[in-house]
Amino acid sequence: MSAADQTADEEKPWDEVTPEAARKLLVAAVEAFAERGYHATTTRDIAGRAGMSPAALYIHYKTKEELLHRISRIGHDKALEILSAAYAGEGTPSERLADAVRSFVRWHAGRHTTARVVQYELDALGDAHRAEIIELRRETDAVVRRLLEEGVAAGEFDVPDVPGTAVAVLSLCIDVARWFNTQGRRTPDEVGVFYADLVLRMVGAQKK
Repeated sequence: MSAADQTADEEKPWDEVTPEAARKLLVAAVEAFAERGYHATTTRDIAGRAGMSPAALYIHYKTKEELLHRISRIGHDKALEILSAAYAGEGTPSERLADAVRSFVRWHAGRHTTARVVQYELDALGDAHRAEIIELRRETDAVVRRLLEEGVAAGEFDVPDVPGTAVAVLSLCIDVARWFNTQGRRTPDEVGVFYADLVLRMVGAQKK
């Protein structure tokens, strides 16, 4: 994981992965996949970045694809957690949608190296693992759809096509991981605030 990703989050990155050797390999895999792409990265590349031998990698991960799946699963679980927490929070649909977008964008900007791998290497997963992640993505989409539906029902949003708008909102937020630059003029928090305002405008949010 890049230094930027580490400092952007108060938590130790990938703290849920144990033992420490497995965590170091996963961090190295994130860096390598983000830099070179999944298919161009070898297990030797990953082991070398972690300061281990290629044989050591197979003690913790059977295949390179298993590493990608672990990264993708943790990242998608986090995405769903962020949006679900905002949905379950207090406030109007507009306030909760803004909170969801701010938090989601802040994570994709602050952890942009990780998020690029999580969001853009889905096709490299095997069939079973890809189906598992797609189901998580459906759950994520469903949370945003429920928020939009509640806003429409409350008279706060003008959204003729809720499913299409949910996809648009998520796509807008996720794309931050592709372009965010730590040397840019906005911090992850500032980008989150900016995108929350954009999304509220997109859905025609009306104050009650």
